[in-house]
Formats: sequence, structure tokens, C-alpha cells
Amino acid sequence: MYSKQEEAKLIELTRQLLKLDISKIKDIKEAEEVAVKLRDVIRYHDWRYYVLSNPVISDYEYDQLFHKLKELEKKFPQIITPDSPTQRIPSELIEGFPKVKHLTPMLSLDNSYNAADLRDFDRRVKELTGLKEVEYAVEPKFDGAGIALVYRDNFFVRGSTRGDGVVGDDITQNLRTIKTIPLSADFKKYGIKIIEIRGEVLIRKSLFKKMNEERLQEGLPLLANPRNAAAGSLRLKNPQEVAKRNLEAFVYQITYTEDENGNNLLGTKIKTHYEAIKILYSLGFRTPIPEEEIKVFNNIEDVIKYCNEWEQKRKDYPYEIDGMVIKVNDISLYDKLGFTSHHPRWAIAYKFKADQATTRIIKVVFQVGRTGAITPVAKLEPVEIGGVIVSSVSLINEDFIKMKDIRIGDLVLIERAGEVIPYVVKVIKEARTGNEKPIEFPKNCPSCGLPLIKPPGEAVYRCININCPAQVVARIAHFASKEAMDIRGLGEATVKKFYKLGILKKIPDIYRLPYDKIKNLQGFGEKSVENLKKAIEESKQRPIHRLIYGLSIRYVGQSTAKTLAENIKCVEDLKDWKVEDLEKLPDIGYVVAHSIYSFFHNEENIKTIYELKQLGVNTCKKEEKKSDKLKGITIVFTGTLKHFTREEAKELVESLGGKVSNSVSRKTTYLVVGENPGSKYEKAKKLGIKMLTEDEFLKLVGIEK
Repeated sequence: MYSKQEEAKLIELTRQLLKLDISKIKDIKEAEEVAVKLRDVIRYHDWRYYVLSNPVISDYEYDQLFHKLKELEKKFPQIITPDSPTQRIPSELIEGFPKVKHLTPMLSLDNSYNAADLRDFDRRVKELTGLKEVEYAVEPKFDGAGIALVYRDNFFVRGSTRGDGVVGDDITQNLRTIKTIPLSADFKKYGIKIIEIRGEVLIRKSLFKKMNEERLQEGLPLLANPRNAAAGSLRLKNPQEVAKRNLEAFVYQITYTEDENGNNLLGTKIKTHYEAIKILYSLGFRTPIPEEEIKVFNNIEDVIKYCNEWEQKRKDYPYEIDGMVIKVNDISLYDKLGFTSHHPRWAIAYKFKADQATTRIIKVVFQVGRTGAITPVAKLEPVEIGGVIVSSVSLINEDFIKMKDIRIGDLVLIERAGEVIPYVVKVIKEARTGNEKPIEFPKNCPSCGLPLIKPPGEAVYRCININCPAQVVARIAHFASKEAMDIRGLGEATVKKFYKLGILKKIPDIYRLPYDKIKNLQGFGEKSVENLKKAIEESKQRPIHRLIYGLSIRYVGQSTAKTLAENIKCVEDLKDWKVEDLEKLPDIGYVVAHSIYSFFHNEENIKTIYELKQLGVNTCKKEEKKSDKLKGITIVFTGTLKHFTREEAKELVESLGGKVSNSVSRKTTYLVVGENPGSKYEKAKKLGIKMLTEDEFLKLVGIEK
């Protein structure tokens, strides 16, 4: 439909329009010119999203374009055209599938991004209905592929895509393979002969991650997000292939009913949206769970609070959700409130902060890690994602760059993976101008200048110079980190400063710092130096698993460090262990065993351990009677704890003979609930797991507040 040149121009025009301030347009001629451009780019992005399932901008950026056009047309109503995207919903009709007409139009939802929009929605609803108080049903907004299901005489007879809102593609056979769509349900119990239900097809986040891992191994392009993966799966022509995708369907609305006499039961026999969801849930459909995921409020401030709660726990939810949907609960009010050509006036979507955005790569720098690994980092045009300004992103390694064909100057789609670590989802190759430059990996270490090596079978280049300045600083900072020796006041910036001054060249130097000299340095006073000295002294008595972790042994994380600590008396004993002895330990395989063996057979490393011992650092396990107070008890934590970090709480439970798990199951004894609990809370409630407040947990372990 579009040539490469046309796509590149439209993407560049998109970037310009996103920066445009509509409020500054005063002239109707300029308004018409801008409106034409906005309509052109919106139609292009509709095509990429609905037809190709391969968008080149984030949802948030699309919404911004749409809102700009709406704002412009509201300001200058004379420029509205019948074919404007604001006058209809986008088309996602697919070639090759039969077309079917929906029983009722399948419209989009109006979007909001802040509490003020929801209050305005509440005001409009009250004005149109004449009511002083309105009940709202609030539920998660699933980010999947929209579907319409029709049942007649209790049997599933037709399933279709959204299409253009009036006509969709008949994908009944594909939908029949989805196990969460009942092939029959007892609607006659409620007097229903014909019913149309709306929903979304989704892929679990864990399955999506697995799919991408498999594609990575096969050298295939990675899928941008679970929604596109679900939409693409529904477009497959072979239902057997669809069945392999492990799709799930959630339903969230009854849009049409008819009894034996042709009467509509919505608003009469089925009076509220919440009641409709409970009916579907009772018949075996996967819906937002009543009272757990969908709740009813009669106050917009409570609605706003509930939306904010879900924004905090969305990352723990097993499916992608991009907001909450607020619907007037009383179905009899729907006709009174009516529709625009684009959306119903009785519902609105509250969108969470965007977790994706497009931006451009300015340059690439190469960082040296504490184990000598060279990591390429892309410096970006700063962009806001999820309320955080992102200006750099890891490109992982040379293979990742080659697989995605990332170049300097590229426009890229960035995501905050797990809402924390920025990640390059895809390159927008359609936006390339020909001026983009390939990324060349250095042959020498950016820190010390010595040649890099790439060990056989590995994807990462490394600097093997043990005295490489970047590695030394990173290793010392890691040793002092919270998870290792927990030396507060000795962060990476301070380590770099001390390293440049020559007072901190290796890990043992931490325990012989010249405090009198440090007191005279800019940014340090007597109090801060005393605090640093105290933290360093306290670190000498840390348990040995923290010391092992702090030594930066390749492949040895906190869990492996604990395994080693449980099986030795002193850290230095590991110099006498053989590879085959190490391999016998739980979760230690061939590669990890060889890494540990190599570390403890390096003369400099053993010298470091003995030096630390001479300086008073504890290298041996203290003989203490292990409590079995929590023996046989499995605890899961959710939310933010006031008295502990999650790691400290875990260590406390384990020291008392208990076990800590990251997920709730029937084997869970207690769920300890902190502030803003995640989805673990809902699952535990469903399974009947006993809940403890943090204070009750303290009482359980015998700690007084």
C-alpha cells in the first residue's frame, strides 16, 4: 500500500507532528494543512497496526496524534471531513477471510491519561443523565486483539475480528481452538436465545517471553509485544497452527441479547454491567473476576484510587494491560448517554503511563563491566517512558545488534522491560534515510587499550586485563554494594573518586582508607567520614555468602554464593575443591564449576582473600545453632515492606529454617502483605492462603517493633 519512500516520509512527519503544539494554531488555513497531515499519518499507522500487526510507534504516541486531530477539529469544526479518522474507527479487515456484520457496532473507547479527564467524564455523564450519583464498574483494560462472539441456542456459532466496527472477519474456526471460549453455555437459564459478547484474545506474558526466546535461538525477528503476537496468530489460515499458540480469551461486555420472542434483555432483565459479567463468569467464561478485578463504585474519586492501585500492580499481572475501563454500571442509561461515531459516551479508558516510545539513536559507547564484559550502550534522544526519562539503552552484545540490524541514527521502539530496564524492541527500518551508520565493535578495551578476546561459544567480547581500571572500579563498587558487603557511603561515584586519587586501587584497600585525608576532600565532612568508617567496620562481620558474592566470581550470583557458603567452613577452603566436587552441589553445572575453580586457583585472588582476613574481614562461618522456628513453613512476600528490604526478610526467614518463594501456590503457608500489594494478593485470596501484615510477620519471627 505504501512505498518505502512514502513510509519514511510519513514516519518523519509523525515525529514532527508529535512535537506540534495545537493550541498555537490560530489560522484556519494552517489548521486545514495540519489536519490533512494528521489524517494522513493516522491512516498510515492504522494500516501498520490493524492490517500488518506491526506498528512503528507506541500506543501512547498514536493516542497523542489522534487527540491532536480531535482538538484541532473541535477548535475549527468547519475543517472536519466525513472520512476523518475521528469520524470512524480504524479498519482491520484482512484479505482471505469471509466478512460478517456485527450485531451491534464494535466501537473504540475514548481515552484519558489523568484524573482530571475522569472527573470531566463523570461531570458529562451526570449532565446527560440528570443524576447526582452514578455507579461505575471498573475493570482492567486488556491489551490484546478484539473479538466478537455470537451464541445461538447455547452454542457458539460465530466469532469475528473488530474489522471496521461494522463488519469484521469471520475467524470462527480459529477461535474454536481457544480453550477459554466455551463451545456451549447455558444461556437459556437466563432466558437468552441469541447473545453477542465482546472480548480480547491474549497471550500470557510468560509464554510471550518464551516465544521470543525460541525465535532468538532460531534467528527469527522478535515479536514486538504480546498483543501483536495474539493478533498475528488469529490471522493464521490453519486453525491447527492457531491451537499451538496457547491463546486465551477474556470477555468483558455483553452487547446484544435476544429472548425467544425477540426482546432485548439488556437494561431490563440484565440491569447492570456488573451483573452481566457475573453471568458470563458463572457460565465458565474468563472475565475480569468479580470483586477481585472488576469492582463497582458510586464515587469518581474511588474510581481514580482504584485505577492508581492497578497501575502499581500491573507489572505482576500475568497478562498485558494498558489501563482500566470505566463503564456506567446501569445499562438502561446507555441509550440516554448515546454514542459518537467513534466511541460510546457511557465508557472511557484510563490509560496507564506508556511503557513504550520511539526515539533515535545518537551514538553508541562501549562500557567495561566488572568481569571484563564489553557492553554496547546506545545513547538516545531523551524520551519519557512510564514517567521516567530514558536517554540510554543496552544493546546487549554484537549478536543482538546484528540480529536486529541496529545502526547509529536509527529510529527505534524502546520499552521499559519489566518496567525497569529499557530494551530495544525493534528498529523502525521504514524510517531509514540512508544516512544511518553500522555499529563497529572495538578491537581494543575502551578502558585500558589492551586487545579484547571473544571466548569460544560466547557472544560477549571481554577484556582479560585484571588491572583494567574500569573493571577494578566496578569490582570494588560491587563488593561494597547493598547485596554484597553493604558498605553505605561507598557507591560507584565515591569509588571512582578514591581510585583517581590513588587511595583505593583494590578491594582490600577499603579496609585501610586514610580517613584523615578523606576528611579534607570536597563533599566529605567529619560526620560523613565517621559514617563511612562505621559502615566499613560493620561489613567485616557480614556472613560469608555475602563475601563470596562480593568477590565478582563469574556466574556466581547470590543464590550460588549461598550454596557454596552452606558447604564450606571458610571461603579460602574453596581453593582445595575440584571441579567434580563443585558440580555435585545443587544448581552448579559444568560452566559455573569451572568458573569457581578458575577463580580459586588464581594466585592473586587467593592473595586478596587472605589479605581481607588479615584486615579483619570475616572469611569463616560462625558456629551458631540454626533455629528451626519456621521449619516446614513457606512464605511469600508482596508489596513494599517498612522494616526490611525483600532480601533482608528472605535471609531472616531462611535463618529460622523457613523457605521463601517468589510465587503463590497451594504449598504457600503465609503471604506477608506490604504496601501496594501485587497480583500475588489476589491469587492468595483465591487459594485461601493465610495473610499476614508486616506486624504479624514480626510477631511470628519473634521480633518486637
